Amino acid sequence: MRDNGGSATDNGSSEGVSGAAARLQKLFEGHRLTPTQRRIAHCMVRQAGDAPFYSSVELAELAGVSQPSVTRFAVALGFDGYPALRRHLREVAPAGQLAGEGSYNEYQQAVHAEIDNLRHLAALLADPAPVAEAGRLLACSRPLPVLGLRAASAQAAGFTYFARKVHPDVRLLDEGGTMLADRVDAAVRAGGTALLCFALPRHPREVVEALEYARGAGLRVVTVADSAFAPVAHHSDLLLPAAVGTGLAFDTACAPMLLGRVLLEAMCDELPDAQSRLEEFDAKAAERGLFAE
Repeated sequence: MRDNGGSATDNGSSEGVSGAAARLQKLFEGHRLTPTQRRIAHCMVRQAGDAPFYSSVELAELAGVSQPSVTRFAVALGFDGYPALRRHLREVAPAGQLAGEGSYNEYQQAVHAEIDNLRHLAALLADPAPVAEAGRLLACSRPLPVLGLRAASAQAAGFTYFARKVHPDVRLLDEGGTMLADRVDAAVRAGGTALLCFALPRHPREVVEALEYARGAGLRVVTVADSAFAPVAHHSDLLLPAAVGTGLAFDTACAPMLLGRVLLEAMCDELPDAQSRLEEFDAKAAERGLFAE
């Protein structure tokens, strides 16, 4: 089981943790970070509530990197060293923010961590422009390929299932291998202009390569990823972050799933016949007695 790392806090501090994650994201934006440094940044965002209290050794252990890498990371952000970065994080932390896991058991902590992730997503959606732009790109692409491998395959399949009810041609790409590039090429030949990717940890190298190939083939890439510092960031035209929960043995992905539904809504807003398609489906489902209720 993973170390919960204090990712969950009591109800009174959940909003504070979400705000801390947003502040960290803002601090890291605009800096050209190496893959190792992006890993550290991602770890700090996940552990936003406790990040100001970690030593460089503790942060290195949590991120799975060396202690010197943490020091170089702080310098890359413009600080003299890690102590200066930690001092800055403590100075900007809201009054009353405390380190510690609280009194919840590990299952409750996992739930509260996901609540924090959803609050952070809600804060990001205060600016609806990126999602609206993504909806426009997805609606205009005929066909629309949707990529998701390994841990992200369920997110891609769920989006595709509902998107096919309103979009005339949605193609699920949930299997890797040598055929993946062929299917991207087929989508481009058929007139596709954009690709939607769900990218969750651990990030398969094949997904990074597929996005690079897709952009080279002329597709605009919209990506839902667990972090703005994910390996797919450099190969995405528009990246929408939604954090995953890491308190259990296997990651939880409530926020990426919800962001996928938000993208569906934005895409429907751009499809003039979306409502009529839904009504047609409902009528046929009723005729066939498709659903039990």
